[in-house]
Amino acid sequence: MAGTVLEVKVLSRRDRLKKILDIATPVILAIAVFIAISAVAALLITVVYQGAGRLSLNLILEYPSANPAEAGMRSAFLGSFWTVGLSALVSMPLGIATGLYLSEWSSWRRFRRFVEFNIANLAGVPSIIFGLVGLSLLTYGLGWGRSIIAGAFTLGIMTLPLVTVSAAEAVKTVPEALKHGAYALGATKLQVTRYIILPRSLPMMMTGAILAISRAIGEAAPILIISGLLFIRRDPVSIFDRFTVMPLQIFNWVSRPQVAFQELASAAIIVLLMLLLALNASAIAIRYRFQKRLVL
Repeated sequence: MAGTVLEVKVLSRRDRLKKILDIATPVILAIAVFIAISAVAALLITVVYQGAGRLSLNLILEYPSANPAEAGMRSAFLGSFWTVGLSALVSMPLGIATGLYLSEWSSWRRFRRFVEFNIANLAGVPSIIFGLVGLSLLTYGLGWGRSIIAGAFTLGIMTLPLVTVSAAEAVKTVPEALKHGAYALGATKLQVTRYIILPRSLPMMMTGAILAISRAIGEAAPILIISGLLFIRRDPVSIFDRFTVMPLQIFNWVSRPQVAFQELASAAIIVLLMLLLALNASAIAIRYRFQKRLVL
């Protein structure tokens, strides 16, 4: 009898603790979300307040200068365009092809698991490690020097695991019934991949690829190791030219004590954020367009 009463008391304490946790958990999560949003909003408001007055076409059309009234980031903007564009040409086809192979074409289970495990680990490696690998392998090993192509391949290798993981997950979302039905009608594996899997998984693949490119355009550490340039006053005209990128130009301006350069850095951050928002919006638009086409 005493044991039963003790068990009832223990159960009642547990029930009260569960009720307290049920009430407190949403409050704690709401406070955490509020703090995170407030911190991000404070940073954005500060950046916009400091840099809005410096926004103009000269910020993109003019070269860097020691005079903040004439300074721009044309060379950095073009350098980002070259490196990110070339890295997308490297990572997107290879990542999508690798995801398709691992999900549909690979018949060796142990090899597939080994590759998937290592790709998942590479997706979490710090970007500076890719910069060091690119410096030793591409810059010095292959003799490419501190050129655009070395930086582009470094960013491409860095974003390749993200594109591969998103492509593999996109293929898994295709219903098995559609693939089995196509095989039952006599379709080959290549035809199933071309007409069944790709049209239905491509929206998610493109979304993951564009988000990976968004990460690449904001990276500074690997490009700082590869390029080493914070100040350059000429346009890149070849993939073997020296270069700089927008994050490095922002770092250069932020490191200066003058208030005018701080304002230029804030304006450049706004431009970079606008580019990232445009890439994210394009990912959403591409996904919506392909999904609408499938419905029709």
